[in-house]
Amino acid sequence: MRRTHLFRNFRQCFVYRRKSSLRLWEQDINTEIKLNIEKQWSNVVRRSAPNNGMKPYYVLPMFPYPSGNLHMGHVRVYSISDTIARFEQLNGRYSIHPIGWDAFGLPAENAAIERNIPPSQWTKSNINSMKNQLEKLGFNFDWKREISTCDPGYYKWTQFIFLKLFEKGLAYQSKAQVNWDPVDMTVLADEQVDDLGCSWRSGVKVEKKYLTQWFIKTTKFAKALYDGLDSDELENWKDIINLQKHWIGECDGVVVTFKLEVNGEMKTFDVWTSEPYKFIHGDFLIINSSHPLIQDLKSHGRSTLVCLNPVSNCELPVYVVDDFNYPEGRNVYIGCSQIDSEDKKAAQLLNIPVSRQQLKIDIERENSQAVEMALKKNVGGHFVSSKLKDWLISRQRYWGTPIPIIHCKTCGTVPVPYEDLPVELPEIQSSAGIQTLEKLEHWKKCICPKCQSSATRETDTMDTFVDSSWYYYRFLDPNNKLMPFSKEQVVDHMPVDIYVGGKEHAVLHLYYARFMSYFLHSLGWTPTKEPFKKLVVQGMVMGQSYKLKSSGKYIPPDRVEKVGKEYIEKNTGEAVITQWEKMSKSKYNGENPERLLATYGCDTTRLLILADVPPATPRRWSDATLPGVLNWQHRLWMTMREFLNHRNNVPEVNTLTPEEYNKHEYKIWDSRNYLIATTTYHFKHTQKLSVGISRLQSLTSVLRNKVPPEVITKSKEYEKALAVLIIMLAPVTPHFCSELWAGLQSAPHRLTESSNMIDWGKGVLEQTWPKVDGADRCELKLKSSDLLSLTHEKAVQMMLNQESVKKRLTTEIHKTKFELISTMIIDDFGKGVASGLHMIS
Repeated sequence: MRRTHLFRNFRQCFVYRRKSSLRLWEQDINTEIKLNIEKQWSNVVRRSAPNNGMKPYYVLPMFPYPSGNLHMGHVRVYSISDTIARFEQLNGRYSIHPIGWDAFGLPAENAAIERNIPPSQWTKSNINSMKNQLEKLGFNFDWKREISTCDPGYYKWTQFIFLKLFEKGLAYQSKAQVNWDPVDMTVLADEQVDDLGCSWRSGVKVEKKYLTQWFIKTTKFAKALYDGLDSDELENWKDIINLQKHWIGECDGVVVTFKLEVNGEMKTFDVWTSEPYKFIHGDFLIINSSHPLIQDLKSHGRSTLVCLNPVSNCELPVYVVDDFNYPEGRNVYIGCSQIDSEDKKAAQLLNIPVSRQQLKIDIERENSQAVEMALKKNVGGHFVSSKLKDWLISRQRYWGTPIPIIHCKTCGTVPVPYEDLPVELPEIQSSAGIQTLEKLEHWKKCICPKCQSSATRETDTMDTFVDSSWYYYRFLDPNNKLMPFSKEQVVDHMPVDIYVGGKEHAVLHLYYARFMSYFLHSLGWTPTKEPFKKLVVQGMVMGQSYKLKSSGKYIPPDRVEKVGKEYIEKNTGEAVITQWEKMSKSKYNGENPERLLATYGCDTTRLLILADVPPATPRRWSDATLPGVLNWQHRLWMTMREFLNHRNNVPEVNTLTPEEYNKHEYKIWDSRNYLIATTTYHFKHTQKLSVGISRLQSLTSVLRNKVPPEVITKSKEYEKALAVLIIMLAPVTPHFCSELWAGLQSAPHRLTESSNMIDWGKGVLEQTWPKVDGADRCELKLKSSDLLSLTHEKAVQMMLNQESVKKRLTTEIHKTKFELISTMIIDDFGKGVASGLHMIS
């Protein structure tokens, strides 16, 4: 026994020499010590855990645009995702936590033009800078999966997917009235123009133009995307479901593609109606003069326009009418005067000749028949709302994914052969005068792959939302040279378990990503339609801004003085308005993460951004939140100092009676179990990390609130509670907790043996997330309102009725007498529930 004990001590000492604490417990914690701790543990904290056959857990934060510098929004989203990834790792999951760069787009191109350098050079420099900052923050990203959308190795597969869309008739070119940004000199999708008609990027009023553009027929999947929002597979989407439904709109109508001869060419256009039977029996069409086809006509008259209805295979007269109540978002209407009395009235008012004969039909049966006929003829038939438009993806700028299409005078529109991908952007030495591929004649010229005659390349590039609509699949198979990804690589990892990102992307990006996932699933490439199981949508980080009341001009905080309850400009005494707004350089209300890292260290910065406010709530950033976090770290540091001091100086005489000692032990035991349960609940189910952190602060208070030295020295419960506190805080402050854990490991007279809960031979990031002591546990979904009337007996009965518990009880009863132990704990609503129950909603 003695030799074994000595060997064990020797082995532990060897471990401590390799991963020992700095042993600075007698000093008060300060920034210098924190920075030294982070330097000491940085390699351990950023080390990816091996798979070891564990079940994967895919934590996906939205990847950043490489602007060159992190802002507090980045710090918040990646602190959230990193904490969740580390939490799942401690719970026995293999966390996949990738990062990459949404690297194409206008900001990079405009910045490069200002500096007269290639956008690629500017973007690469920014990526290097931001990657360095992310590493400083200690985020444990899987850098082996790193991707960049401007890398030809990535956008080759964006082009590949585009060609698949083209093959299926879902990518098409059409003339349309578009939103033209006169500053950025490019087209914007309707979604990129605000309610005031201004560009989301430049902020200027957009102009209306008629241009031939590329579209993706997202409307074909509208009904499926709408209905998918009611799927049980989606967790915690909350109001995002309503945002998505509002955007898609109720799919109460059907679209069919008609044909119209324009200047000797047959053109196609979409007709929407909420009454599909009109595609069989309709007798006239009304079209607004703003329609692109009408704009293209050299001359038009009401008696000369005729279109082909592909469902009935009949010709219909077309009348150009502006003063008509068209369906929302549409400028074409199909009328059926022989069945719809309102259509007959409209025709008479517009002097449209119609038949006097009235038809009586089974409208419901004819509606179904019309849809079936359209689908069979492949001319439409998909349900969609009247307001939803197809996705306009053409951008008239250089810095984007080239659209892999060739235009030939003989063959028309020809897709680039798959084997010729990627169609790479031409290299440029400077950005002077280069805003579009149209100006690069040497790049435009090519050979038609069909007839081998001279042709030209498509010069529009794709909207960056196309690049980001499928990146979550590439992360799972980043080195695939044959396909965008293989189904075998994604089948066990999709849908993404938890997707973390800003609410500002909860409509457009999420809609496009869902569409792309549905499309790829239709090809048989993916195991599920929905790409994201659970969402954590974080609010913006807001800064306090100041502006002159007279002019509205923003001024820096150092020019503002508070007098009583009012704010004035120091030099002039002029009244100043203060408000909380999204952080911006122009508003002088930003916070530089580099300052926080240098002043407080990365763990404190992460703790600052996560504490006090749940992820979904906008975060009002202020230094006023600093004292609470700094004081808590100080208290944790003192707790470890006092623990080590007491363990090194064990009192020879007991000063507490057994009853007093047991009372302290029970209080610590009870608090530990309750706070493990509630912290776990918020880390695992609600993702209200701030509430979980507050529970850990409560456990710290328990360990510091009048606990006698004798308990600190001799209590196994105190030691265990301190250990689980450090383990549960480790996902938030991994460096700081690695140091605390190393101190705990070095303590003499350790009372707790290594077990499933604690392994003293491993670091804190290799531990197992603590569990509540007690009986068998199960998870039940309960409405929060039901908790108010939930009794102890009812809670236990609900647990016993679960099949998983019944099976375990049956097995145990055959072995030995089963005794149900249920310990009362107090939940957040102040009512008692059994510890065998785990509230998850």
